[in-house]
Amino acid sequence: MTLYQPEPVEISTRMRPDEWTEASLSELVTSYQNQLREMGAPESEIVTEVDRDDDGGVSVTVTWAKGDIADAPGMEQTL
Repeated sequence: MTLYQPEPVEISTRMRPDEWTEASLSELVTSYQNQLREMGAPESEIVTEVDRDDDGGVSVTVTWAKGDIADAPGMEQTL
């Protein structure tokens, strides 16, 4: 039996202007990407978006955009 959940996995946050630096932002993005890798996301399915507000805030979204094919190699999971 194959268990497959095609919905994307998303990790995201928003930070105000005084809550982050370029260094902490880089560390946060890397941390989110590593969390998805640990869950089994291949590099080709990790999508990273960093949006900066006009007021200096930032929104970070890292998504595992899973493929549409349930029986693709690596998608098997036995219950």
